[in-house]
Amino acid sequence: MLKVGILGGGQLGRMLLQAAANYPVETFVMENDDECPAAHLCHHFTKGDIKNFDDVYNFGKNLNAITIEIESVNEDALEKLESEGVKIYPKPSALRIIKNKILQKEFYKNSEIPTSAFIITQNLADLQKQENFIPAVHKIAMGGYDGRGVQLIKTKDDLSKGFDAPSVLEKLVNIDKEISVIVAVNEKGIHAVYPPVDMVFDQYLNLLDYQVSPADIAEKTLWKVEAIALKVVKHLKSPGIFAVEMFIDKQGEVFVNETAPRVHNSGHHTIEANFSSQFDMLLRVMLNYPLGNTKHIMPAAIVNLLGAEGFSGAANYDGLNDVLKLDNVFVHIYGKKQTKPGRKMGHVTILGKTKQDLIYTAHQVKQILKVVSVKS
Repeated sequence: MLKVGILGGGQLGRMLLQAAANYPVETFVMENDDECPAAHLCHHFTKGDIKNFDDVYNFGKNLNAITIEIESVNEDALEKLESEGVKIYPKPSALRIIKNKILQKEFYKNSEIPTSAFIITQNLADLQKQENFIPAVHKIAMGGYDGRGVQLIKTKDDLSKGFDAPSVLEKLVNIDKEISVIVAVNEKGIHAVYPPVDMVFDQYLNLLDYQVSPADIAEKTLWKVEAIALKVVKHLKSPGIFAVEMFIDKQGEVFVNETAPRVHNSGHHTIEANFSSQFDMLLRVMLNYPLGNTKHIMPAAIVNLLGAEGFSGAANYDGLNDVLKLDNVFVHIYGKKQTKPGRKMGHVTILGKTKQDLIYTAHQVKQILKVVSVKS
């Protein structure tokens, strides 16, 4: 039986372990919180720091394969493990490119992958000189996650809000749609592409609010989107699963925004809506099984369950009973004991025949189900 490790024990690890229960695999998780969402679902849990070389190396040295749940892992340890025969998904070389926003943008440019124009800034003084480049978005090179490390620069006065650290200043795109395409690729270079999804963001939190799949785009745009996503993954030269996030502008041009080298929030609907979920697919890649079927069973929407504003403490799911009365609605609660404003606490997948039905039910769920704290 193969031994597979996951660095990080949050909701992505939890859902990967739920899929792993269907396969002959022994699972290992490392996280610094022994009450994290994935801790009780794996065969073996190790408390440790995924950013620490020794912790990562010692965790992985007796495993067959390792994957990540978040980009901020110690890739030096992963490179050593890879040199000793442990399979790493994604390869540390791909992870190094993706985890640094500067290297990621330069990778797109050098690979002739369409992306928005950009300038590299080393500090705030550099940024102050770029008045002629705005409106733009300033993204810190290292450590940004889930909307943190991103600052909109619309006017000269906004320049002071940027980051006094190596960053990328990206020209603002006149966005018509934000979409995501998930691509799986195995050791032989065989790939499987999931239908693109429309992503709708919470503008305040800069987090995915809800999404609809498949995306409502013209066939010619669909071909372009799929070709670009495949080019990104091909040039990364790594097996694994990748979420390629893109902008489509008002003229129908496609630009790659960012790539995630792992299972992704924009693919959670695949658990119920597609024949092979993104989590099942990653396991197939890691265990060297045939790739699964990415086709939809039914169109779907996702609503993220975020901690409600003004509530911090022990989590309580207000309206859960009423949401479970709705047809074709599937609730996933991540098992985080404490809520705080904007924290990802779960998601709800909705299946339906039409986009209108999906959006209507998504708004119903958003109105009914709130993550609040238990009143003392």
